[in-house]
Amino acid sequence: MNFLSKIKSLALKSKFIAGYVNPKPTVSVITLEGTILSGRGGGFGRKNINLESTRKMIDAAFKPGNLKLVCVNVNSPGGSAVQSDLVSQYIKSRAAKKNVDVVVFVEDTAASGGYWLACTANKIYATRSSVVGSIGVISMGLGFHELIKKYGVERRVFTAGENKSVLDPLAPLKESDVQIIRNLLSNLHEHFIDHVKTSRGDRLKADDKTLFNGEFWTGQKALELGLIDGIDTVDGYIEREFGDKVKVLRPRRDGGFSLSGLFRSYFERDILSQLAFAAANGGSRQHLAISNQLPYLEDNNSSDFMSASSLYLDQQSNLGGSPTLEDQTAFKISQESLKMK
Repeated sequence: MNFLSKIKSLALKSKFIAGYVNPKPTVSVITLEGTILSGRGGGFGRKNINLESTRKMIDAAFKPGNLKLVCVNVNSPGGSAVQSDLVSQYIKSRAAKKNVDVVVFVEDTAASGGYWLACTANKIYATRSSVVGSIGVISMGLGFHELIKKYGVERRVFTAGENKSVLDPLAPLKESDVQIIRNLLSNLHEHFIDHVKTSRGDRLKADDKTLFNGEFWTGQKALELGLIDGIDTVDGYIEREFGDKVKVLRPRRDGGFSLSGLFRSYFERDILSQLAFAAANGGSRQHLAISNQLPYLEDNNSSDFMSASSLYLDQQSNLGGSPTLEDQTAFKISQESLKMK
């Protein structure tokens, strides 16, 4: 086998060659896009953001050796308060274990639960036109008691516990129901505010009345208020911080990596030069480091369970145009639907 053939042979095997051959620092980039809800998601390939749907992706992001940073793209109008908290805490636990910083980049929207996810990071960046904020709570519902009365429909409900039938949409609204919901909304609002203040600390530049009234802003205004740390994009940030001396991996939701990302990482000039050196020396083992930690591709067979929780952090604003699929999915008419605005 001639010298050139040896190089080609080694190049074909290079997808099994790990970071010992390429000493560049690694940056993982993951994307959290969609409505934050339990379950698999709607049609047209849309997937919900929840702990089970993102667990493998998050684990893969923190697995590489020589990991220096994890970047999280966030694009979400909100959703489940519980799932927002679960995903945020899971990322934080992985970051603490690996002693790696997390930086969030807001794409179109980080509102309500989306901003809860953004506050997972050490730093938050957005574009000038990104929508950021909506730190408040809202409960929505409809009453149909006059409608069924008009058609002669009688509502029969039996409960054990005087507050078991709170917000029955087929019964007149009771003041006691209103008080129960107000207390619940207040508790949720306090949890949200505490999460934001813990994350942002003294970087917040406005008073509570301004920041936590449910309003949302563009990225430029959010920067002035201290809700984000700058105007930037993930690619620009990585290039500025690391130049071209970096390996960028982009885990998918199933825990695998895109093939283009892998080949881009492992087929760079310094690797090929080392392959040539190995070939010149007979391809001996001392010149190659084979790793058993190379990310693998697998099907996502995670089970689809719906959460019993009906507590949501969801931006309900109409910014123009037709409602998105996320908006339609997040909107529920239920006697127990609570949504965070």
